Amino acid sequence: MAKDSSFDIVSKVDLQEVTNAVHQAQKEIEQRFDFKNSKSSIELQEDKITLISDDDFKLRNVVDILEGKLVKRQVSLRALDYGKIQAAAGDTVRQEVKLIQGISQEKGKEINKIIKDSKIKVTSSIQGDQVRVTGKDKDDLQAVISLLRKQDLGVDLQFINYR
Repeated sequence: MAKDSSFDIVSKVDLQEVTNAVHQAQKEIEQRFDFKNSKSSIELQEDKITLISDDDFKLRNVVDILEGKLVKRQVSLRALDYGKIQAAAGDTVRQEVKLIQGISQEKGKEINKIIKDSKIKVTSSIQGDQVRVTGKDKDDLQAVISLLRKQDLGVDLQFINYR
């Protein structure tokens, strides 16, 4: 009569919170005195943020402002993948920041290996960009969640659909 319990491991970013953080950061840049007469801006496309500024120093300040706004809105900075700083038109510099959505196949395999090596009596499988963990005992599932929270996998993990 024992029914299997399960949960999914995902890595998602709340795009509405990212949009709000970008708008707040852009507003702060427009109001700050040290950015007066500066060409600094932040643009959000679907899955990337483009940062533009006059020089490397001001670009670093733009990044700090953006990261501060994202942290206040509980968006993990692990979901950001910074590109190289490039020279752009009009004596400016540009940097692209990709938003990481989903768990890659390599990370999924790494998560599976960690779970299997732990000898906890659960099964895990990669399903697209998420990992499903199934087990008979809910305490085992809690142990897997605890185990994965202690690991540094380089991505922000959320545990959803706990049944």
